[in-house]
Amino acid sequence: GLNGDTSEVQPLVMDFDFVSSPRFSPNGDSLSWLSWERTQMPWDGSQVWVAKVAADGSLKDVQCVAGNSRESIFQPEWSPDGVLHFVSDRSGWWNLYRYQAGQVETLCDMEAEFGLPQWVFGMSTYGFASRDRIVCAYSQNGLQHLALLDTTSKELSPISAPYISISSLQVGAEFAAFVGASTTTVPAVVKLNLATGKCEEVRQAIAFDLDPAYLSQPRAIEFPTTDGATSQGFYYPPTHPDYATLGKRQPPLLVKSHGGPTGAASAALDLRTQYWTSRGFAVLDVNYGGSTGFGRAYRDRLLGKWGVVDVDDCANGAKFLVERGLVDGDRLVIRGSSAGGYTTLAALTFRDDFKAGAVYYGISDLEGLLRDTHKFEARYFDSIVGLHPKERETYVARSPIHHAERLACPVIFFQGSEDVVTPPEQAASMAAALRSRGIPVAYLEFEGEQHGFRRAETIQRCLEAELYFYARMFKLRLPDSIEPVDIDI
Repeated sequence: GLNGDTSEVQPLVMDFDFVSSPRFSPNGDSLSWLSWERTQMPWDGSQVWVAKVAADGSLKDVQCVAGNSRESIFQPEWSPDGVLHFVSDRSGWWNLYRYQAGQVETLCDMEAEFGLPQWVFGMSTYGFASRDRIVCAYSQNGLQHLALLDTTSKELSPISAPYISISSLQVGAEFAAFVGASTTTVPAVVKLNLATGKCEEVRQAIAFDLDPAYLSQPRAIEFPTTDGATSQGFYYPPTHPDYATLGKRQPPLLVKSHGGPTGAASAALDLRTQYWTSRGFAVLDVNYGGSTGFGRAYRDRLLGKWGVVDVDDCANGAKFLVERGLVDGDRLVIRGSSAGGYTTLAALTFRDDFKAGAVYYGISDLEGLLRDTHKFEARYFDSIVGLHPKERETYVARSPIHHAERLACPVIFFQGSEDVVTPPEQAASMAAALRSRGIPVAYLEFEGEQHGFRRAETIQRCLEAELYFYARMFKLRLPDSIEPVDIDI
């Protein structure tokens, strides 16, 4: 209530571990919402509910419309005429559906993803321009697209726009607004005129003025990996007007392992990637098994296999580029942060494909996650690692901190002093293990930084320190402006 008065607060839904996305129907007589149990994440299994709203505000005639432990529901919305719509992956892909006359009906059946992993509230990939017109965004092969869906004819019509990353889509009667980015432009708030189809960039995230000749364009690649599977990624060749390899030698390759691990690498312009390609590195941004945007089966590849499938896919992606003569097999490096830092550290510890690596506040102790994480993902690791303590041996076997003696290549660690997710002691102990065996190692700890660096000076220092580290390991030339890093050799 107002002014701290809670006398009018009336709990409506109390039977679930998590609820989200409450939506009233246009006339206010019905309410829909999502729910899921704490033993699952919402992208593994969730349900959409609908109920009538009584005169006193209580709910009645509560019923589950769709969803279960093997079906994920995303973004329930009511159309202007009061029909409930939602996204479900019951077909193996997050597609659009509606519920009317007691039946669930497919609106768009295609091998594309109209849903997202719900790490946060308020995610939106579609909205109503009218009772029978939906403006939507979907992902195919790692790229996002805009389209207009006629819910009467079920015809999906592309909307021409230069953006391959689209988020926070909101729709009105005459326009749509979203955050859009392309392979050559940074994220911007975009207003789309639905009558003319023209896009207007209202505000860019940062002032951006860079000669396109310096920008490496991503190439979507598909490559073979373990057990006959295929994996995905974006390959960026070195790009600089004045860049040339020394003699006939191919460029070094930097492999990026994204976080989440239920996330995805995007082909949208990332100046951190361009930092490397403009300095003579090729980059492979891997959408390893478990990444979203490629259907349910692809996402489920990581179930019980975190630290295995992701590591294999990163290594096999690098091998694929080496075999095609695009990169130098003797100069392969891998980097990642948080969950991506775990994949990086596991690749460096349990495989010998990479010659060096950079770990940003990376996870080295999987059991430590169970102690320090919050309720939302407290049981996340049951699905991607195993039940604890029953399967504790798996946690120990896949935790680099218990196998530091196997880590045998140069590594640079970046750590925040106030990180409670991956405490500094973990990275420091891994660095000490390398130091004790005479393997080159650098450890940079930043006072006041937490799990995910925020200060511009920290981010800049990390990029330059990482480049300095690789340059020392591979005898590359460096500009004089980069501050040296203390490397224990």
